[in-house]
Amino acid sequence: MKSLACVLALLALAAPSHAAAPNILFIAVDDLNDWIGCLEGHPQARTPNFDRLAASGVLFTNAHCAAPACNPSRTAVMTGVAPNVSGLYENGQPMRHVLPEAVLLPKYFSQHGYWAGGSGKLLHYFIDAASWDDYFPKKESEDPLPQTLYPQERPLSLPRGGPWQYVETDWGPLDATDQQFGGDWLVSRWVAQQLAAQHDRPFFLACGIYRPHEPWFVPKKYFEAFPLEDVQLPPGYLEGDLDDVPPAGQKAARNRYFDHIRKEGQWRQGVQAYLASIAFADAMLGRVLDALEASPHKDNTIVVLWSDHGWQLGEKEHWQKYTAWRAVTRVPLMVRVPQGVSPALPAGTAAGGVCTRPVSTLSLYPTLTELAGLPPKPDNDGPSLVPLLADPDADWDKPAVTFLSQPHSYGLSGERMRYIHYANGDEELYDTAQDRYEWRNLAPLPEFAGELAAFRAAAPQAFAPKPPPPVESLTRLPWNPLAPGEAPPASAPDGNAFEITIENQTERDVVVQRVQSNAGAESQEATTLAPAKRTSQKSRPGVVWLVRSPSGEALGYFRVDDRPAWAVVE
Repeated sequence: MKSLACVLALLALAAPSHAAAPNILFIAVDDLNDWIGCLEGHPQARTPNFDRLAASGVLFTNAHCAAPACNPSRTAVMTGVAPNVSGLYENGQPMRHVLPEAVLLPKYFSQHGYWAGGSGKLLHYFIDAASWDDYFPKKESEDPLPQTLYPQERPLSLPRGGPWQYVETDWGPLDATDQQFGGDWLVSRWVAQQLAAQHDRPFFLACGIYRPHEPWFVPKKYFEAFPLEDVQLPPGYLEGDLDDVPPAGQKAARNRYFDHIRKEGQWRQGVQAYLASIAFADAMLGRVLDALEASPHKDNTIVVLWSDHGWQLGEKEHWQKYTAWRAVTRVPLMVRVPQGVSPALPAGTAAGGVCTRPVSTLSLYPTLTELAGLPPKPDNDGPSLVPLLADPDADWDKPAVTFLSQPHSYGLSGERMRYIHYANGDEELYDTAQDRYEWRNLAPLPEFAGELAAFRAAAPQAFAPKPPPPVESLTRLPWNPLAPGEAPPASAPDGNAFEITIENQTERDVVVQRVQSNAGAESQEATTLAPAKRTSQKSRPGVVWLVRSPSGEALGYFRVDDRPAWAVVE
């Protein structure tokens, strides 16, 4: 018996031990393109903390978002389900309406013995309280953004060009400290507190850094680091860059923002504000990394950092996101695994690893479950990145797919080439090894027919339909009552068409009419709404809808803003 006990003891010593599950520090950054030092997206970017994290693990230099918009991108990451499978393609579709039963990443970890806590924006402006053990702000609020300082008078720098313009497209320095600014500073403080604490379970701790999401207001010291007269415009900008882009791409590019910003003389100021916001985000990341280094968990915590998508600041005459070009799809992605904490990667990640293989943020769910030794989740659509964490040069034949807002529109990223396909059949092809900024569309050239055919063969074939959002989830338009004899303002349509829903919640019939562009004149078309009834109407930003009684008495009006909305007559 003694000899058997000795043998068992020796076997136990010889076998690698992973009894303590690894912690996960999961860091999301909003709207960050490749303008960080280690990705060399802009020569003036100041990001020492992004760079030090990248240098401590594996940096993926060819990582791409699952979608170029917050909601579909974050939903894909947090559910592990691709947009063409889920049917969630754009910001206006509530996640729980499309995926009511999806088990999010934090919930999956908590189901397997983890404590799951988070702070800041991780989903699209909601928390999904049931998926977390703890959250800051309080998870019951379903508001992930803590109190943040903004100017009292807005807009500060960029006048609104019209109702088509997103109201948060504005920027400027604030006379405030980081602590007074709040926002991401409060998020980093809460995350640091969790890192300093002892936990009776392994943790999945998520940190959502909101900057550089608009509006680009941060303390003035971050602006002062980039003197305006020295700010360089985006290196990816080329005048006439849309000349060889097909019609669908040109339509996606020209959304009026860039023309408006240049007309107002604010292009360089916008670049300065974006660089300043990135520098602020980097400082907040530094607070989190410092807290981890000072914590009892530094040697058994896996760190992953990603961005939901990038941002264009004039490249291809576009400002914002939503496109399939590399300036938007390419994102920071870095992973650090300490030695001896992961059963799937006992040696951990080598410091300074660089992987050029095309990968997608859709792979984060299966990668983290494998690293933690959890059972794989059957409905995950992305491949695990563990083979590339073990060997960044490992064979990899999987392109990274970025899905646009319409089914059958997408981008495919390979090792050196990128392909864009629009739902109408328009195509683009770029050799990003030779043409980093995608200035030359190779799709029309016959000598690249082979490359086009290979991308078409690798493209996704099945696309789930896109369910419309429920009316109750839409932005609610304010009701503007009219005094007796008062006329509604004129419509000033300015922007693309979309649908709004008008609902009568009164106890009497009302009549709805579109107001013409000359003041006080209603259109001849009218819709009578009985109590509790709705009507869907094609509209545009700036259009005014009059609500009157059947006898002609004006009751009030709604003015349409920049997106589909719900207008309730009360």
